[in-house]
Amino acid sequence: MKQLSENIIQPLTEWFRKNRRELPWRADRDPYHVWISEIMLQQTRIEAVKKYYIRFITALPDIRSLSEVDDDTLLKLWEGLGYYSRARNLKKAALMITSDFGGVFPNTFKEIRSLPGIGDYTAGAIASICFHERVTAVDGNVMRVVSRLIQSGENILLPETKRLISERICRILPEDAGVFNEALMELGETVCLPNTAPLCESCPLKDFCEAYRHHLTDRLPVRIKTAKRKQVEKTVFLIRSSDSRIAIEKRPDEGLLSKMYQLPNIDGYYSEKELKSILTDWKLRPAEVHYLKDKKHIFTHIEWHMRAYTVTTETAPERFLWVTEEELKDAYPLPVAFQKFI
Repeated sequence: MKQLSENIIQPLTEWFRKNRRELPWRADRDPYHVWISEIMLQQTRIEAVKKYYIRFITALPDIRSLSEVDDDTLLKLWEGLGYYSRARNLKKAALMITSDFGGVFPNTFKEIRSLPGIGDYTAGAIASICFHERVTAVDGNVMRVVSRLIQSGENILLPETKRLISERICRILPEDAGVFNEALMELGETVCLPNTAPLCESCPLKDFCEAYRHHLTDRLPVRIKTAKRKQVEKTVFLIRSSDSRIAIEKRPDEGLLSKMYQLPNIDGYYSEKELKSILTDWKLRPAEVHYLKDKKHIFTHIEWHMRAYTVTTETAPERFLWVTEEELKDAYPLPVAFQKFI
């Protein structure tokens, strides 16, 4: 893998200072704000994150409030962002900051990295942006920019490639590492784009870019996935009682979407006769069943292929929690996978 030229530092940082977007978490360098935004931005686009970030910070403005929030409120605040383990780890980290760091956000990469849910990238981003530590912050945007700059043919989905790119950046990292790291990320988000043609003519680094010089920007970076997601068929029930309340239930304390609420569901697809037998076992009498729709929901390592049915019943057995639509909207965290059917 080729080296990265330190000549990119000045044009990149000058470009960033002139073109940086005004984002809610950039209003200050408060580590709590940067931390929440970075966790939200994992697996989620910036435009989508803005409203969730403002809602979250308004409700939980500091580490103490985050450490004391109850799980249902926390997951409701996170509803719509997905990957709910991120929210649970935020609270775990807030509790650890309270107990181990006196309620003050740690100020070194090593200490920040020790918090639950924080990896090398997030620790590097917070340490460099908030505390001016000379460490790298390598995310997918940075990997793409550097891969094109040095015309790397390495698979960016491999941990070894990330380590090598981090080494290349570390060798030229300036004193103001935070600005440099943010500039690389911003370039990847707004100019050196994924899944479409990059805006090379607007790029401050085009004169230093090997992929641009050799017309390879459409082929780089290299991404080779090694495993397919497991596909699971599910039957989902949107059950309404005679007074229009909806049946929900709480998921287990561990595993996928833990501690959240869900519409009743079972693995597999079933015939109409089998469905009525299942509903009878659940003491739903009488139960009128109608096909609703099919939907797919993709998680990191698994796909749910869901077939949903509406069910109307005169009974409301205690095996379920029965709530109004307004209560479901305001108080119970329901994953997007199930919101598709409401």
